[in-house]
Amino acid sequence: MKEFLYWIVGKIARIHEYILHLNDAWEYHFTDKELHFLVVGVMGMGFIFVIYPVFRWLAKHDHVMVIAWIYVFTLIIVITFAIEIGQKVTNTGNMDFADIVMGVLGFIVMFLVFAIFREGYKLVRGLMQKED
Repeated sequence: MKEFLYWIVGKIARIHEYILHLNDAWEYHFTDKELHFLVVGVMGMGFIFVIYPVFRWLAKHDHVMVIAWIYVFTLIIVITFAIEIGQKVTNTGNMDFADIVMGVLGFIVMFLVFAIFREGYKLVRGLMQKED
């Protein structure tokens, strides 16, 4: 886990240095906070332009559960990372990537059980409505 986090931090640091280099080369002299404002804003809008059409298509084709699953899955990833980082910072446990994987796997398995029951319910309900 520690190596994985250092790898991510290293990648982010290299991107950060590159952006700072561009800032200096173009002589804009943005502060670190202004650069965060711009970079995260542009990145977020890029995500919107990609995600919005996908979610709109999913909603149009009655796949709202897929949208909900993607949202919850994203939250689960963020929360499990936060828990592990919190354990490292507070020394209340070991920061371990396997814990993140198992937590996410727990959500996936429990969702699959839910999905099976949900589809079974929809099937039975559909069959009962055909009889009427």
